[in-house]
Amino acid sequence: MTKPATRIQQKNRSTILSAGLDVFSQFGFRGATVDQVATAAGLSKPNLLYYFPSKEAIHQEVLASLLDLWLDPLRDMDADGDPITEILTYAQRKLDLSRDYPRESRLFANEILQGAPRLAYTLPTLKSLVDEKAAIIQTWVNDDKIAVIDPYHLIFLIWGQTQHYADFDVQVRAVLGSDDPYPGAAIFLEHTLRRLLAP
Repeated sequence: MTKPATRIQQKNRSTILSAGLDVFSQFGFRGATVDQVATAAGLSKPNLLYYFPSKEAIHQEVLASLLDLWLDPLRDMDADGDPITEILTYAQRKLDLSRDYPRESRLFANEILQGAPRLAYTLPTLKSLVDEKAAIIQTWVNDDKIAVIDPYHLIFLIWGQTQHYADFDVQVRAVLGSDDPYPGAAIFLEHTLRRLLAP
């Protein structure tokens, strides 16, 4: 029987995963090293390897926690809700994720850009979820509740429009200066989607 982790062990695991997220989101899986993660966590390499046997193990656990976070807003889209409200709520939640979890967004983007070698097993789940929600959106289109629009490209549009602010944060802030881009982004996103979706 495995002993439950002590508070210190739980804290160290959490510290390692947070450091791993920092390192992987900056350098990608290939560019990151266990030494970098250990340094970022403030631990020795042997101490880190006590908790995680490899770089792959750290990366896998970081990705697993990220996927639930990333997919929850789409899962929550309700077929029985008001269509425009449901879509706007989804878009706002995606924008909030970019604001609150920029490292996670960049990690996900890095993984996809590399061909999703460590996410390939999740792609069927992603497709199934998107298919399910696209069917809901198509029903709203068919019932004249929203404008005629391709459901898949609408979802892609929301992904691109929201995740851009995390994945290209340096570029966004270079153009806008020190102003927080998210309040303006939220207003623009809602205005654009309302006009696009109005039946």
